[in-house]
Amino acid sequence: MAASPPLPEGFTELEVLGFGTVMMAEALLGFCLNGLTIVSFYKIKELRTPGNFLVFNLALSDCGICINAFIAAFSSFLRHWPYGSDGCQMHGFHGFLMSLTSMSSAAAVAWDRYHHYCSRSKLQWSSVISMTIFLWLFAAFWSAMPLLGWGEYDYEPLRTCCTLDYTKGDRNFVTYLIPLAFFNFVIPVFIMLTAYQSIDHKFKKTGQHRFNTGLPVKSLVICWGPYSVLCFYAAVENVMFISPKIRMIPAVIAKMSPAVNALIYALGNENYRGGIWQFLTGQKIDKAEVDNKTK
Repeated sequence: MAASPPLPEGFTELEVLGFGTVMMAEALLGFCLNGLTIVSFYKIKELRTPGNFLVFNLALSDCGICINAFIAAFSSFLRHWPYGSDGCQMHGFHGFLMSLTSMSSAAAVAWDRYHHYCSRSKLQWSSVISMTIFLWLFAAFWSAMPLLGWGEYDYEPLRTCCTLDYTKGDRNFVTYLIPLAFFNFVIPVFIMLTAYQSIDHKFKKTGQHRFNTGLPVKSLVICWGPYSVLCFYAAVENVMFISPKIRMIPAVIAKMSPAVNALIYALGNENYRGGIWQFLTGQKIDKAEVDNKTK
C-alpha cells in the first residue's frame, strides 16, 4: 500500500482539509451562480444586450477562477500537487488569466454603467466586443510573462495550488509586480471609483438611487486587496517569516470574488435577475429590457 504524501510544512492534516473544504465550497457556489448567469444570458433573448454582455464576460472569467479553485481544492484533499511542475505553471497561468480578466471586466461594467446613467449614450456592440477582446488579450499578456521569465509561478504555501511566486522578493519580482498591479488593479479600481462616484452624484441630483454605488468597489478591494497587500509587502520585506497559514488566507479570500460578483452584477441587477427568473420558471417579470440597473 502506497504511503500517504507528507503534509505541507506548517499545516496539520485538519488545516489542509479545512482549506480544501473552504476552496471547494467557494468554487461550487461561484460556479453555480456564474453558470446560471451565463446560461440565462444565452437562453433569454431579452438579456442579450451590449451592457449585459460585459456581465456575461465577467461571469465567464469568474467561472474560470472557480475551475482553478476546484483543482486547488482537489489537490488539497490529496494533500499534494499531483500534476507536476508543468501543471503548476499552467495552473498559475490559468488562475492569473481569469483573475486579471475578472477585475478588468468589473471595471468595464462600471464604464458601461457610467455611459448609461451619466451620458445617456449606451455602448454599442462593436465597442463592447472590442473592449472584451482587449481585456482578454491584455490579461493573457501579463499572465504569460512569468512563463517567459518575467516573474515566476510557483506553489502557494499549501503546495496544492500555484500562483505568482512572491517569496523571493527579488528584482525580477518587483519589476514585474509594479506594472502588473498598476495596470490590472490600480487602474480598474480608479475607473470603478470615478465611474460610480459620477453615477452617485447623478442619483443624488435626480433623487433616484437605483443601486448601492459603493458596493462594487468595496467588493473588489475586499476580495483582492489582501492578496495585493501581501505581494507588495513581499517586494520590500521577506514574507517567509509569516506563517504559511496566514499567507494562504489572502488567496482563499480572493477565491470568494466569483460568488460575490454574481450576487452584485447578476442577481443584484433587477432586470438580469428577472431574466434568470424567466429562465428558471418560464415566467416573465414586467419588461425584459435590460439596462444594468441594480437594487
